[in-house]
Amino acid sequence: MSLIFTILVITSALSVILVLVSFWLPQMTPDAEKLSPYECGFDPLGSARLPFSMRFFLVAILFLLFDLEIALLLPLPWANQLPTPLLTNTLAIVVLVLLTAGLVYEWLQGGLEWAE
Repeated sequence: MSLIFTILVITSALSVILVLVSFWLPQMTPDAEKLSPYECGFDPLGSARLPFSMRFFLVAILFLLFDLEIALLLPLPWANQLPTPLLTNTLAIVVLVLLTAGLVYEWLQGGLEWAE
C-alpha cells in the first residue's frame, strides 16, 4: 500500500468512528426547559422569528468583501519577486480602486448608516 492510501484509510476510519461515537455517547433527555426557545430564564415576550434588517446583511456582506480583499492582497509582498512585479502591483491597485469606489458609493448612498 502506498503512504497516501494508508493515510486516507486511517483518516476515513477515524472520522467514521468519531461520528458514530458522537451519536451514541450523549444522553438525550429533552425536557420542557431544553425545548423552549429561550434558555436564559426569561419568558419569551414575542415571536422568536423576528426578521433581520437588510442593513445587517449589507454590513455583513461588506465585512466579507473587505475580509476577502485582505486575503487577496496578503501575497502581494511576495509577488514583488516575480519577473513582472509591475503587472502584479497594477492589478492590486485596480482591485483596491474598485473596492474603494464601491465603498464611497455605498457611503454616499447612506447604506452604511445603521440608524434610520
